[in-house]
Amino acid sequence: MISLITNPIVIAVILLCILCLCRINVLLALIISAVAGGMAGHIGLSEVMDIFIHGMGDNSETALSYILLGAFAASMTHTGLAPILATKISNAIQSKKFLLIFILTGIAILSQNLIPVHIAFIPILIPPLLTIMNKLKIDRRSVACALAFGLKAPYIVIPAGFGLIFQGLIADNMLQNGVEIAKNQIWKSVWVLGLGMFIGFLVAVFISYVKPREYKDVEVETKQITDLKLNKNHYITLCAAILTLVVQLWTGSLPLGALVGLSVIFGFKAIDHDKMDKLINEGVGLMGYVAFVMLVAAGFAAVMKSTGAIDALVNSVTPIMMSSKVLATLLMLVIGLFITIGIGTSFGTIPILAVLYVPIFIKLGFSIPSMIIVLSAAAALGDAGSPASDTTLGPTAGLNADGQHNHIWDTCVPTFLHYNIALIITALVGVLVFN
Repeated sequence: MISLITNPIVIAVILLCILCLCRINVLLALIISAVAGGMAGHIGLSEVMDIFIHGMGDNSETALSYILLGAFAASMTHTGLAPILATKISNAIQSKKFLLIFILTGIAILSQNLIPVHIAFIPILIPPLLTIMNKLKIDRRSVACALAFGLKAPYIVIPAGFGLIFQGLIADNMLQNGVEIAKNQIWKSVWVLGLGMFIGFLVAVFISYVKPREYKDVEVETKQITDLKLNKNHYITLCAAILTLVVQLWTGSLPLGALVGLSVIFGFKAIDHDKMDKLINEGVGLMGYVAFVMLVAAGFAAVMKSTGAIDALVNSVTPIMMSSKVLATLLMLVIGLFITIGIGTSFGTIPILAVLYVPIFIKLGFSIPSMIIVLSAAAALGDAGSPASDTTLGPTAGLNADGQHNHIWDTCVPTFLHYNIALIITALVGVLVFN
């Protein structure tokens, strides 16, 4: 027990949570927690910073993706496509607040699997809708949970877009660690996790945050649209979005897909070339902070790996695991939660957990579906609720456009409660059923 309490990753993640709950900036909280965890792992201060800075490169592709996707999202505003969509949504919902929440959830789902702009659409689409949300007295925590569901559940369950990447990582890392499995087997098992998250989503929208909540009407600068007809530039932008998806699926490179999409927009002059610098600057403005948080999170992860804390954490609880598959599952899920809530990315957690968990799966006689469920859930746990996760940073970027939505208490805590509890319960049930 003492070794568990003094484990560097436990110390670092608990400190990270405390700092964030005390409303310390996420970037500073990650850096401070990484330094504390590294020093707890007996690494010198200067070496911790060297590891941290070098480790930031591990998320460089993700950061570049966000910047380019931010520019792509900004282009949808410049052509007027995103404001038209926001205006049409406002006109369609009238006083139907649940319809608005479900429409936003649907758009979030499409951003993962059909048009992979990920969270880049949120700072574009949400701010123009804040006025109508205020009028309907929608508790923005329910919208945060809805967006988080749309950003998270699809990549776990649906084998397309980001889901293809996530499920491919699960299959590849299980194969690398001695379990033969095909990518098309993954979705046949993880649907149970999606079902659990859907129940958590319904609880958030219809029970937890259904009561009206008052917000002040603060003016947010948005582009006003009077003509709602689609023109040539809008169709070019839509074609660019489709090509972004095709290239991403074909090459497996999200930055390349975004680059092709931007090339189509500029090549066919949906946006004039002289606006290119402004567009890229807006992309950096939209997604730059999120991209940098992901870089810093990678540095945090690198420090945690260098301490050997992850191995030690698993080794300290392995003897307890041997007595029961259910208990082993619960402990592996809790470890996954601790690792992911600090790192902030499910995708980056999979390789770490696979190395540690697959031998335990084999030793305890887990079935293939059970292995898939536990590894997927352990990697996904903490993504909803982590202060450093794009699943939480994205919704906050849109909902806090008028300064009335707190990142920790209005996004992280609600999404943590509704989705991590659901994932733990459904993973345990899945192990019992599929074993």
